[in-house]
Amino acid sequence: STVLVSGESGTGKELVARAIHANGARRKGPFVAVNCAAIPENLIESELFGHEKGAFTGAASRRIGKFEQADGGTIFLDEVSTLQYELQAKLLRVLQEREFQRLGGDRMIAVDVRIVTATNQDLRALTAAGTFRTDLFHRLNVVNIVLPPLRERKSDIPLLVKSFLEKYGKKYE
Repeated sequence: STVLVSGESGTGKELVARAIHANGARRKGPFVAVNCAAIPENLIESELFGHEKGAFTGAASRRIGKFEQADGGTIFLDEVSTLQYELQAKLLRVLQEREFQRLGGDRMIAVDVRIVTATNQDLRALTAAGTFRTDLFHRLNVVNIVLPPLRERKSDIPLLVKSFLEKYGKKYE
């Protein structure tokens, strides 16, 4: 199933996505994480779906996109709420049909991926405001995991401190 992980920044949404991947049937396949908010609007489509040589100025060779890289595994789309409305329609098609075209391409490419998305925004409010597609929201919201902020999970703090001490203690010995 498609999974939507929501919660404030810093709550561990990517850790949850990685745990879903590591404990699922696709664990032997790739895990591809994409921070949608960090990719400029004019490049996100090419990043997700790839492009063919000559598709646009500067496209000197074919580029495989993140969906193709994740074939057989999991793609994690962090900050999915930042996607442009037009690109949301293309993502919806991938969810429904499990296929897409590279930018400038003329053939459909089938992929077998689990899609895990995350956001720190209220997608219901964004759909009501008309900035996020309602049909896409319903496709993403099949399994919804809401992560409470750390201030509501104080019992997790000692575990985090221990983890950071082990990680950085080894690194800076």
